[in-house]
Amino acid sequence: MKYIGLISDTHGVFSAEFREFLAPVDEIWHAGDFGGGLDLAAAISEFKPLVGVAGNCDNYDLRFTHPLHRFFECEGMKVLMTHIGGYPGRYDARARKLIDELHPDIFVCGHSHILKVVRDPKRDMLVINPGAAGIQGFHVVRTALRFRLDQGRISDMEIFELDR
Repeated sequence: MKYIGLISDTHGVFSAEFREFLAPVDEIWHAGDFGGGLDLAAAISEFKPLVGVAGNCDNYDLRFTHPLHRFFECEGMKVLMTHIGGYPGRYDARARKLIDELHPDIFVCGHSHILKVVRDPKRDMLVINPGAAGIQGFHVVRTALRFRLDQGRISDMEIFELDR
């Protein structure tokens, strides 16, 4: 079993409240737009093991460590993560191509700054966007998620919300 913390769109901010919420997790997944370049990514990875992707606002140095997309297996589930992804019926063209090629069980994206968890019945996958953990953007609530993965199942999903 793995306990996962999921954040996105930090844009240079990884505040104490988010650290507290993510303290019990085994690893953090970051769905892009770290901001702060390698320094913020390093600070997060010193806190917890980090699996991340670069976003459209991230610099090229960060992209050497965190590519534009990742495809990996975790606890019997295939996970595809990219920053700009979309939602069922409205996927970004690059994301849709990856989804159709790789057939993930979980598709993780960021970019919209809107927390959303929705099932795509056509592709039999869960689409997860943790919203925005940072303070840059139009969102009024900062958000993160944590959940457990165990033998091909996802459970115990919790939302963290913090007024911007």
